[in-house]
This record gives sequence, C-alpha cells and structure tokens, in this order.
Amino acid sequence: MLSRRIVVCLDVQGGRVVKGEQFIHLRDVGDPVDLATRYEAEGADEIVFLDITAAPEGRGTMLEVVRRTASRAFVPLTVGGGVRSVDEMRDVLRAGADKVSFNTAAVARPELLTACAERFGSQAVVCAIDARRLSTAPDASLGAAAGAATEAVTQAAPAWEVVTHGGRRPAGLDAVMWAVRVVQLGAGELLVTSMDRDGTRSGFDTDLLHAISSRVRVPVIASGGASGPEDFVAAVRDGGADAVLAASIFHRRMHSIGSVKQAMAAAGLPVRPVEEAVA
Repeated sequence: MLSRRIVVCLDVQGGRVVKGEQFIHLRDVGDPVDLATRYEAEGADEIVFLDITAAPEGRGTMLEVVRRTASRAFVPLTVGGGVRSVDEMRDVLRAGADKVSFNTAAVARPELLTACAERFGSQAVVCAIDARRLSTAPDASLGAAAGAATEAVTQAAPAWEVVTHGGRRPAGLDAVMWAVRVVQLGAGELLVTSMDRDGTRSGFDTDLLHAISSRVRVPVIASGGASGPEDFVAAVRDGGADAVLAASIFHRRMHSIGSVKQAMAAAGLPVRPVEEAVA
C-alpha cells in the first residue's frame, strides 16, 4: 500500500503566508521560503503553495516567490493560483513547481485541464475543488450558466456546491460530479477543500471526501478542518483520502508533522517515517 502523505499548505498573499478562517480574517504567519524549509525538515511529504489572491485580482502567479520557495525546499511542490493557460503552467513549472493546481480557471475553461495534461502529463495537473455543503443538489440550470461543465445531477442530501475565486463565488456545480468530470478531462489529482471546515479546526468533512474518493481513481488530498492527529486518521480511514493537507495547526505549532505521522502509523496507516515521529 502506498504511503499516505502529509501535505502542508502555504496560502500566500502579497508574498507572505497568511491564514484565516474560511478564507477570511487573514493573519500573517511568515515567509513562504522559511516555512517551506522548516516543514521539509520536519517531515512534510509535499508542500502546496497557493497564491490566494491571484484569481480575484486577475493576475498571474508570483513566479519569483515560487522560484525562491522551490530553490530551498526539495519535497514535491504544487503551485496554484493565477494559471490560466498552457504557457502559464509552463512558466510555473520552470519556476520550480512539480505540479500545478487549477480551480477558478478550470471552472471557466474545463478544456484547459485537457490541454495541460496533454502537454505536461496528468501527473502534473491538480484540480482544486472548494466545496460548500448544501441541503439539496445544485439546480441543473446553474451548471449550464457556469459553462455546461458537467451534467445535471439528481442527488439526495447531503450535496456540495463548487465555489471559486477563493470561496467568493458559487459556481453552480455539484462537487462530486465535477470531480468525476475533471478526472475525465485529465486531472491526475484532486485537492478537495471543505469551505465549511476551512480554518475552523472542526475536523475534515469525511462525507465529502468519501463521496468523491469513491467515484474517482486518482489521488484525493483532504483539506479544511484539521484540529489534531485523529482528524488525519479519519480523513484517510473514513474519507478515503490518499493525502491530508493542513496549515493552521502546523503554522501555530499546535501539533507537529511527526506527531501526526506517529498517530497515523499507530492506526495502521502507512506513512513515510521521520525522526520526530519516533523520537
């Protein structure tokens, strides 16, 4: 069985790492280069660098910050935010990223995922899905208004709607069906964030994770809601996640990557060991 990965997220705004709750009330937590270096040393398996204001501001990714981060951290680096074309993905990869994450751009132009996968390979294409829980499935007309990116779906509650622009805009797409669709289009990995749980430390939405992981054959990264090691275990055991991402609990040193891996190993989940985990 493949090792389950611990991924640390760096939400970057203005060249600095920030963190808040549900993408608001953001606070400065440090320099992305320093934090990436620290987390690699502490045993992170991967780092995700998200330029969270690129899409709302209509600009490209901060390539120089990506270059500096990639030059100091040697675990796999995924970069998201502001990539809207094959050429822009090329530039981000040249800056040192191993994978590129698409969210808002994928909803606007789903064919972009296919074009990038054909050029760089599906393993380099991550589709980020930010989802909010609904009581019923999104109306079919909303999917058409969003560009007919997915089929209409009839689904019993609970259901989740895709949101874009850093959680600011509902896309009118059912999150589970959108996940299935983007994999068909070429995405080789999914980063699934519960916007209801993000920054709240109330645990991952394992219902959402299971609904998606049970329908796709690509790795699913769980995001949004980590409060402690037991949540990482639940994301994999109950949600079917292949990797688990967190930010706040590591930024604030509430828990270490080593303690999380220790808990996962104790629960029988395979992880890449780090010195701290067995100290």
